[in-house]
Amino acid sequence: MSGGVDRAKREARRAKDTAEEASESKTLETVARFGWAANGLLHLLIGVLALRLALGASGKADQAGAVSELSSKPGGALLIWAGMIGCAALALWQFSDAAFGYRHLEDKKKWGKRAKAVGLGIVFAAISSVFGVFAFGGSSDSSETSQDASSRLLQFPGGAIVLFLIGAGIAAAGIFYIYKGIVQKFLDDLKTLPPGAQRIGVSWLGTFGYIGKGAALVVLGILFAVAALQHDPQQAKGLDGALKALKEQPFGDAALILIAVGLMCYGLYLGARARYGKM
Repeated sequence: MSGGVDRAKREARRAKDTAEEASESKTLETVARFGWAANGLLHLLIGVLALRLALGASGKADQAGAVSELSSKPGGALLIWAGMIGCAALALWQFSDAAFGYRHLEDKKKWGKRAKAVGLGIVFAAISSVFGVFAFGGSSDSSETSQDASSRLLQFPGGAIVLFLIGAGIAAAGIFYIYKGIVQKFLDDLKTLPPGAQRIGVSWLGTFGYIGKGAALVVLGILFAVAALQHDPQQAKGLDGALKALKEQPFGDAALILIAVGLMCYGLYLGARARYGKM
C-alpha cells in the first residue's frame, strides 16, 4: 500500500517538474511574446476603427471588428492563426506563473502576483478565442454578447448588484490604467530600455496608451453600471457600443479621437513590450 502511495507521489512530482520546465521553455517564451504583439496589433486596429467612427465612418471598434478587418487584408489569415497561437501561449505562460512563479516573495505579495497572473491568463485566453473564432471561419459581436450575458444575469436575484459591481470593477481598472500611464508605472513591466530616442518614444507611447485604454474602460464600466441601475441590458454594450455612446455626447467626437489615438499608442507600446517585456 505504501509503495503505491510513494509511486503516486513520485509521479505527481514528475508531472509538476515537467510542467514547471515547460513553463520556463525558451520556445514557449518566444511564442508567448508574440501574444503581446498580437494584442498590440488588435489595439492598433481598434484605435484606427475608433478614429474612423469619430470621423463619421461606420464599423465596429472592438476586438471582433479588428480581427474582421485583419482577415480582409493580404496575409490576414496567417496573422489570425499566429495571433490565436501566440495569445494561447501567453495565457499558458501566465497560468504557469500563477502555479509556479513568485516563490521568492513573501506570501502577501506572492498571492497578489499569482492572482494577477490568473487574471491575465483569462484575458489572453479570451483574446485567443476571438482570434480562434475567425480562424475557423466564424464571426463575433461583442455588443450582442455583452447584452445577452447581462440580460441573463439580470434575471437572477441580485443580478443587478453583480452587474453593477462588474461595471464598477471595469471602471476601477480603467482608472488604474490612467494612473499607471500618468506615473509611467508601466516601465516596471519592461526590461532596461536602450537609452535615447527609443526609451523616450516607448515612454510616451506607454503614457498616452495607458491613458487612452483607461478612458475607454471607464466609459465601458459606466455603461455596465447604468445598465444595472436602470435594469436595462441594452445599456450593457461592449467596447464598440461604449465608444459609439461616447460619440453621441457633447464633444464626443473630440473625446473619441483622443481615445482612438490613445488606443493606437497602446497598441504600439505593446509591440515594444513584446520585445522588452519581463516574462
